[in-house]
Amino acid sequence: MAEIIQRDGTWAFDGTSVRITPGLHRSVPLFRQTYGEITVPLEAVAGIVYEPERKRGRLRMRLREGADPLLHATGGRLPDRADPYRLTVDVDRSEVAEYLAEEIRHALLLDQVPGEPTKAYLLPGPSVPVSVRSSDGTVSFDGTQVRIDWADTSDRVKRATGPRVISVGDVVGVEWLPNSGLEDGFLRFVTRETVFSKLPAEKDPYALDLWGNVSRDLLTALVATAVTARLPHPSTHTGAERNHERDQEREQEREQVREQVREYGDLARGRGRALAASVPHPSDHHDVLLRRLRELGELHRDGVLTDEEFSRTKAVVLRGF
Repeated sequence: MAEIIQRDGTWAFDGTSVRITPGLHRSVPLFRQTYGEITVPLEAVAGIVYEPERKRGRLRMRLREGADPLLHATGGRLPDRADPYRLTVDVDRSEVAEYLAEEIRHALLLDQVPGEPTKAYLLPGPSVPVSVRSSDGTVSFDGTQVRIDWADTSDRVKRATGPRVISVGDVVGVEWLPNSGLEDGFLRFVTRETVFSKLPAEKDPYALDLWGNVSRDLLTALVATAVTARLPHPSTHTGAERNHERDQEREQEREQVREQVREYGDLARGRGRALAASVPHPSDHHDVLLRRLRELGELHRDGVLTDEEFSRTKAVVLRGF
């Protein structure tokens, strides 16, 4: 076994996994102490490097994309000191750190661990139930439901709605941004009904506005990770997301056409005026007519215009020319 013990924590490699235990020193961030011990299977590791410095060096472990719900939930926005895959190493222990890194790299080669993204989470995330008190309220997760109890300082609209209970089956995503001390952060639970909501976090009843104690607010990443670990893996719904985005784009196109129609009043006459309004000098009528008909055909093929709308609008355009 290769092992290094530092004030920041302990990393131990047994050939199949890396056990990361946070240190107990007061300098160790609250988030790492609360998250606790992490066991990283070798198949989740993408690489490891030791970065020597004059006084202290750093061990940095890089995980495969999609392997860890913590990294997915926080999106790489965890502060360096709170990052559990980073270990500060005293200069007199640099050789031990180099040896540990080399052992892990050697095992990766022997086991031929691939570097591409994973198809499932290889780490479980924090255990449940988990509860965190933040500046905007207390958020809890028991494995099936998220509950938010608002603080006295929360926006009155939030307090008026009462505690928010969200089934994990209704959650389609979790958005998290840390409170930096200079800018507020937030923890938002995106549901099917609120996926297009544009409310700011301080007024969104599905979001916590993080503006208070930085260390305490950082713990909301525990809940974000626990919920993320129980949602479908990102690799399983990428195609569905693309289809959803295409559907939304198409619906936006339809809405733009409807808006034009509403502006001009009657559906058929409105479309004819909108499309024929920019008709140039009569000498160019033939080319413009062909272009307008071609545009109508494209809108019809793309599903923006129904068969009836296409026929009516085409007739109006022809009459206009």
